[in-house]
This record gives sequence, C-alpha cells and structure tokens, in this order.
Amino acid sequence: MDLNVNLIVVLGATASGKTSLGVKIAQQLGGEIISADSRQVYRGMDIGSGKDLHEYGDTQHHLIDIVDPGYEFNVYEFQKRFYDAFTTVKQRSHLPLLVGGTGMYLDSVLNKYRFTEAPINPQLREELSAQPQHALEIRLKHLQPTLHNTTDLLDRERLIRAIEIAEATRAEEANDVNIPELNPLIFGIKWERAELRKRITQRLKERLEQGLIEEVEQLQKQGVSWDTLYFYGLEYRFVAAYLKGELNRNDMVQKLNSAIHTFAKQQEKWFRRMERKGTRIIWLNGGPTVFQQAFCSLSRDH
Repeated sequence: MDLNVNLIVVLGATASGKTSLGVKIAQQLGGEIISADSRQVYRGMDIGSGKDLHEYGDTQHHLIDIVDPGYEFNVYEFQKRFYDAFTTVKQRSHLPLLVGGTGMYLDSVLNKYRFTEAPINPQLREELSAQPQHALEIRLKHLQPTLHNTTDLLDRERLIRAIEIAEATRAEEANDVNIPELNPLIFGIKWERAELRKRITQRLKERLEQGLIEEVEQLQKQGVSWDTLYFYGLEYRFVAAYLKGELNRNDMVQKLNSAIHTFAKQQEKWFRRMERKGTRIIWLNGGPTVFQQAFCSLSRDH
C-alpha cells in the first residue's frame, strides 16, 4: 500500500457487505472504523439502521450510537465529528477506515465541503433593522462582491438573513477550520443487480425476524413521534405506517422491500456522480473473494 495513504474508504449500496469488508481490513492493518451512515448515529436504532455491531468484534468504531433519536444530526455535524475521529485514530498511530453508504456524508469528507454555521444573531438583526434598504444592499455587496443571487436584494427579510450568513462566513474563514489532509484509497463493492436484490430481500427478512417491528414500536413508546420516525429512513417509515394501521403486514413488507431496492439504485447513482466529479473508486466484485481483491489492491503501489 502507498505509504502516503492515510484513509481507507469502503462504500457501496445497502446490503453490499461494507461492514464485513471494513472490519477485515481494519483487523489486517490495525485500523479503526469511522461510520458514514446517517442513521447509525442514533442510539436504539440498531436493527433498522443495520448496525451489525456483532461483526466488529474487538475493532474500535466511531460515530455509532452518539446521539438520541429526535436529535437533528446533519452532514455538517458529521463532517466535524469525522475530522475529530480521524485525528484521534491517527494520534493512536492506527489507520482510519471510513465505512458507509450515505453518499453526502462520504462526499462531504472526500471533497471537503465547506459549511458555515449561521445561527440567528439578535444583536446584528437589531443593528440592521434600523438601516434603510439601500444601506443593507451596500453592506451585502461589500461582504459578497461576487454576489449572483440578486433576489436577496429584493426582500428585506432575505436581505438581512443574507448579511447574517455572509458575516458568519467571514468570521469562520477568519478562524479557518482545521481540515486534515486526506490521501484516501477508496473501495466500492458492487454486485450484479439480481444478486443485490436477493441480498436486500434476505436481509429484510432477517431484520424482521430479529425484531425490527418491535424496535420501532419501542422507539415510539419512548417518545419518538411518528413524524420523526418517518424521516429516519425506509424501515422506520414503513413499519411506522404498519403500526399505525395504514398498511397490513404483507403490504408493508412488500412495499418496504421494493423501496429499499430503489434506494440502492439511488446510492449507486450517487457513487457514479462522485466518480464523474473526479473521485477514484476501486470497484470490487461482491462475494467470498472481496477481501482478497481488496488485499491485492492494498499490496500494490497506488
């Protein structure tokens, strides 16, 4: 493996076997896994999010079970927490492995998205409220000389919000977020469409047997609203509909299965879009030889 590589990424559609491969590579190279999954951050959402914690064994993992359901976790917070986890793993002289299928989370790290936290600033708003429209326009143009979205200049409320965001951006740029230099080696797991469909269907059957319905029921009893469950992904959405009496069990299973197949296609489209933008992904054929394929790539000089 190229000695400059400081991050290994394992990505793929749902049910492709990412966790299993990630753990094997981590065990081989003395690595720790950083999850890139938008739902595995939530405590108590184990079966529906496919945490498969039993697969990790003694392998250290990060960004799993870090917030309670109801907390509004987002890509901005994921990126910040990833950088913290990456630094922690490197300080232990271990190799970080980023493993998951949430395309935006992966992309935010690999392509270094720049985010700005721009909370409501009451003092700034009070100051701006006393200023005439043309003064606000001048201030925004000064903050953003290359301003293209002139619709912000037409509405006073939007104009004030645009200034608020621009001021926050300037402050953040002054503080300069410390983004570690990444030199990733990226593996993607691919399957023939028919085989992936079989794996998705089989995994859904296993999750139902493991207590998926009971998990969703328990979350709702703990105070997680139906509306919140709806936004926590397909498994929680369709099982919630079943528990509310909107679907019978057979319809729930069939519709959920079909929806997961569609979701897998969307994930694959996202990965192809990443490639078109310049992200180099080494594709491995899913199956019993996937680790050997990865190991051969790791052994070469990239």
